[in-house]
Amino acid sequence: MESNASEAAVCTAEAKRLEVPHFRLFGVPIATTNIPSAVGAVRSWIEHGDRGRTVTFTTVHMLVEGMKNPGFLKILQKTDLNLPDGMPLVWYGRRRAGVEIERVCGPEFLPAFCAATADMNLRHFFYGGAEGVAARAAATLKRANPGMEIAGILSPPFRALAQEEKDEMVRAINAAKPDVVWVCLGCPKQEDWIDEFRDRLNVPVLLAVGLALDIVAGDKSRAPAALRALGLEWLYRLCQEPRRLWRRYLVYNSIFLYHLVAERFEAAARPGSKA
Repeated sequence: MESNASEAAVCTAEAKRLEVPHFRLFGVPIATTNIPSAVGAVRSWIEHGDRGRTVTFTTVHMLVEGMKNPGFLKILQKTDLNLPDGMPLVWYGRRRAGVEIERVCGPEFLPAFCAATADMNLRHFFYGGAEGVAARAAATLKRANPGMEIAGILSPPFRALAQEEKDEMVRAINAAKPDVVWVCLGCPKQEDWIDEFRDRLNVPVLLAVGLALDIVAGDKSRAPAALRALGLEWLYRLCQEPRRLWRRYLVYNSIFLYHLVAERFEAAARPGSKA
């Protein structure tokens, strides 16, 4: 009887752990979700004592990077939750995959998650960003959500770390005992970092959030809501930093469109296809 009761409790706990459905685009699983559902999934992992769960906010740039780099593609394929950051992924999901999906980007997810989990008194660790950025972002989030705890802040140098520095970094993060680590190093560096250290860090969830810390800190601004709704936030960012971002948006977006068209023609050519 005790054994059956124990097994039933385990099954119940597993059922309560939220998993998010997905569709595949160029071999990468993209979550069919929205911000509340994504927040709920990550929260459930922490509540159930998971370790080493990973989250990305997936963009056109990342998918094209995966096409070019098989190692990076493997990282995306084994990530627990690739959230759809970028309207092309949302449009594809709605029109071609036929699923309910909304855009979920780091600058919106980060404050939403902190607000929704303030009652849990989670310990947050912020890794990355220029000197002082993470501290300002953490202070802003703490003012809005007094229940959250800042476990630590670390801004690494803009160079490859020596092995001794990596070991010290791992010790520092583990000593802080965080529940969540927010990684802001830019793509693909932040995803590579999470993949390298996820098994060495005693952390439930690691999230690659890109510019989220800069935006929360007020160092960078987002596009107006109207441009975001049209899927033109990339154009706004390109106008802000043309020398740094021209290749990412003009070249990578073109590659993405080419592969979408090629995929459509391949699907149409298959016997019995209705595409």
